[in-house]
Amino acid sequence: MKLAVAILFSALTVGTAAAQDAAIPSTEEQKVLYALGVALGRNIAPFSLVADDVKYVAAGLNDAVKGNKLLVDFDAYSPKIGTFAQSRMAAKADVEKQRSKPFIEKSAKQKGAVTTSSGLIYSELKKGKGVSPKASDTVKVHYHGTLIDGTVFDSSVARKTPATFPLSGVIACWTEGVQKMKVGGKSKLICPSAIAYGDQGRPPQIPGGAVLVFEIELLGIETPAAAAPAKK
Repeated sequence: MKLAVAILFSALTVGTAAAQDAAIPSTEEQKVLYALGVALGRNIAPFSLVADDVKYVAAGLNDAVKGNKLLVDFDAYSPKIGTFAQSRMAAKADVEKQRSKPFIEKSAKQKGAVTTSSGLIYSELKKGKGVSPKASDTVKVHYHGTLIDGTVFDSSVARKTPATFPLSGVIACWTEGVQKMKVGGKSKLICPSAIAYGDQGRPPQIPGGAVLVFEIELLGIETPAAAAPAKK
């Protein structure tokens, strides 16, 4: 029981003395155990557990590990786990969306900003002179992505290495926004969660319901390699 509580408590207290004092894995076995902890943490992250939740989760974990008689009908309640996670994620995302509203409203009023029917707020920072990509194209870009508080979650600029993406395989905000650009141009995209990562987000960097801010420079449009002629 103490082990179960310790695992879950540590997952809820990242940044505390308990987390700071955690042993650094050195052997292969310790590294596997650490990976197990990471997997457990990622699996329970969508539930946004608070302190009062932990005792029930820990009790279930303990009983399952020890083979004890279960306190609830597992077959009846296990199908409800997914719905419960979705409701927790949605509630947390709603808080994030409300927090983002003033930012969205202010951004939409900025000079040169255009709000599309999807909710994308598009601003041209530097006019390009080349052609515009299509949704089916692969583009070469430099980008810098932040949350509304300025926290950087991803940046090819910081890595000093351009990125190449198929526009059909990125978030809807990018697919729409990058098509408005011309090669050599630079634009700012403000992406509401509905056209970004939705209520689920992309933990731990991107919370559910988060508005994303991108500055994108379109460096080029990749030309697909010609198909090799069929052998006769």
